[in-house]
Amino acid sequence: MADPITAVESLLLPVMEAVAGRAGVDPVVRPSEHADAQINAALGVAKQLGRPPREVAQEILDQIAASPACQGVFASLEIAGPGFINLVFSDEFLVSSLREIAVDPRLGVTPVASARRVVIDYSAPNVAKEMHVGHLRTTVIGDALARMLRFMGHEVILENHVGDWGTPFGMLIEHLIDLGEDQVAAELSLGDLDGFYKQARNKFDGSDEFQDRSRHRVVLLQSGDAETTRLWKLLVGLSTKHFNTVYDALGVLLTDDDLAGESMYQPLMGHVITRLATAGLLNESEGADVVFVPGFTNREGDPLPLIVQKGAGGFNYATSDLACVIDRVERLGADLMLYVVGAPQQQHLSMVFAVAELAGWLSPPVEAVHVSFGSVLGPDRKMLKSRSGDPMKFADLLTEAASRAGDAVAAKNPDLGAEQRSEIARAVGIGAVKYSDLSTDRVRDYVFDWDRMLSFDGNTAPYLQYAHARICSIFRRSQAADGSGEISLAEIQQLALTTPQERALALGLLAYPSALADTLSTYSPHKLCTYLFSLSQLFTSFYEHCPVLNAPAEVRSSRLVICDLTARTLSHGLGLLGIDTPEQM
Repeated sequence: MADPITAVESLLLPVMEAVAGRAGVDPVVRPSEHADAQINAALGVAKQLGRPPREVAQEILDQIAASPACQGVFASLEIAGPGFINLVFSDEFLVSSLREIAVDPRLGVTPVASARRVVIDYSAPNVAKEMHVGHLRTTVIGDALARMLRFMGHEVILENHVGDWGTPFGMLIEHLIDLGEDQVAAELSLGDLDGFYKQARNKFDGSDEFQDRSRHRVVLLQSGDAETTRLWKLLVGLSTKHFNTVYDALGVLLTDDDLAGESMYQPLMGHVITRLATAGLLNESEGADVVFVPGFTNREGDPLPLIVQKGAGGFNYATSDLACVIDRVERLGADLMLYVVGAPQQQHLSMVFAVAELAGWLSPPVEAVHVSFGSVLGPDRKMLKSRSGDPMKFADLLTEAASRAGDAVAAKNPDLGAEQRSEIARAVGIGAVKYSDLSTDRVRDYVFDWDRMLSFDGNTAPYLQYAHARICSIFRRSQAADGSGEISLAEIQQLALTTPQERALALGLLAYPSALADTLSTYSPHKLCTYLFSLSQLFTSFYEHCPVLNAPAEVRSSRLVICDLTARTLSHGLGLLGIDTPEQM
């Protein structure tokens, strides 16, 4: 069952076709401040027919009145302004729609008719470096999109494109040898990846002898030397343990099976160059192999090249990213690739996609989309840093989130036991961090503010989680009173809308499918957040004006159904964002 606006659009399509005298006329039904919805198509049809818009609008009303499919759907229809038609749905239509979603595990959301194979590239930490706050947005945005796309029926392949290759690994492996494997394993197991990296870098910058060893080690690594490869795998394995610790704490989908390091694409690098040359796209520029991409110029207006092979024969990120396109399209069979990567990489990715199109590797129906995002800022509106001045470590951020949430939960409900408070604090703290990020339009920067994100008021995860917990408390009290905590079919049949608050909440509940579709149409999780916050506000108004447990029996049953639907929708929507919903707070 679609939401009312989508359902009404379907009902009105033959009406509009009859008035316009042609097929495929979109009624253009949209939400309205003046009614439940509004038909906006009359003006366009009138212009095409050369008739007055209000005259056409009246003919649409006459056709609706004569349509058997539209009977009982509308409480009122009214022409407004130059030719808009305001629609008010009948309570019977809304109740019937609510009954359908009340027995639907998917809450009215229909899977897509044509599923796609989607590769999502997100998170992408670097081996031998700790994850920091700069990895927050890519990880939580990518994870939320993966959950939503899977729910809609798409086949989703996660790719964590970790940085596990390149010249720094020469110095890292040599530093490992100097310290000894056991010591390194002990240190890195404690999570001090940054310290290890800085020690190696300082040694490299201060010793010519160490530099020579490091460069030789890179050659050995690239040539497949067995011992060097073993040591490299040791570093990768220790780093992966750190990544998994962060992912477990954050509650995201990524596992070792999703790792797709830069090393994975090294065998394809030469293949990329060969195929570009065969396609006649390679040019020489200042000793390097490049592709000149139409439409891209530098500040002087000269053609801007994408360098794919350096003068010394080395490959770079562009080569690796082109290899990724080939692999994802030709091996994985992807027809949609989402790159959840920061906005500063916009030009680079646009040029990579353009070259892939020129080479014939990326052509319809296959799409590559850069899901860009802004930065997480500190109070000074600069990149968020720790007290030491370094980027805040991801693990430290999550630990602090749970700690701060524990204080907030204890203040809200001091009667909770220690174990229960700890579990709720984790859900609230991690949820607050995720929601603060996801509720911001991804293309914008935002200021990281503990007090705001952990507040139980406003557009925050704790506010939504508390609304869900409040509904759960209603059912606990209902069960204590009559032994029943489940919604029955008989109660669903008693659904009725007797107050403005119930009706408004019903409209909000029925809008869930459209909210999810709108979110995925632009890969913008903040749209789902906005919907869930609005739904929570509608429930708060309902809760304040409509007694549930103290209402007469039939009204009580009806309102319990509405409460159940609200709790399920909040829990489901937050779950698609990767946020838990405790039953008690």
